[in-house]
Amino acid sequence: MDESRRLELHEKFCDILGSRNAYFNPPESVKLNYPAIVYKIKPIDNVFANNGVYMQSQGYNVTVIDEDPTGVIMRKISLLPTCRHVSHFTSDNLIHDVFELYN
Repeated sequence: MDESRRLELHEKFCDILGSRNAYFNPPESVKLNYPAIVYKIKPIDNVFANNGVYMQSQGYNVTVIDEDPTGVIMRKISLLPTCRHVSHFTSDNLIHDVFELYN
């Protein structure tokens, strides 16, 4: 994964949030501030042809964590190119929306 592209994506997340509450692979010891976006690299997805790897894609699992039930941030993330909404759940009175994003 190209680190410069990941950093561009990080800045895009910060712009959407209007804060620096975007976290890449945060350890459990980090106290998150909300609303937040937490993201990590997905496993590589290989497409095979002629007994070999024809194409690879790698993306991110992106979780929007927010107290706001209107989902303003979630909707902005959902508009990013190559983004797919995977799940929605509530935990500890925080709304979590999970996406797969290919960069």
